[in-house]
Amino acid sequence: MSRPAISKHIKILTECGLVTITQQGREHYCEANFKQFKEVSDWIEQYRVFWTEKLDALGDFLEKEEKQNKIKPKK
Repeated sequence: MSRPAISKHIKILTECGLVTITQQGREHYCEANFKQFKEVSDWIEQYRVFWTEKLDALGDFLEKEEKQNKIKPKK
C-alpha cells in the first residue's frame, strides 16, 4: 500500500473513533480503541445472523429445486 492510502485509512478510522493518534516529536502512534471495535462488532453481528439465515434458506431452496428437476422426466 502507498503512504497516502494508509494515511487515508487511518484518517477514516480516527474519524470513526476506532483509532486514536498521539504524536511524540516526529513520530505518530496509533492506538486501537477496542471499546469502539466491540460496538462495531455487535452491529455487524446483527447482519451476520440475518444474512446467514437468508443464505441458508436460499441454499435449501436451490437444493430442493435441483432435486425436483432431477426427478421430473424430460419431455
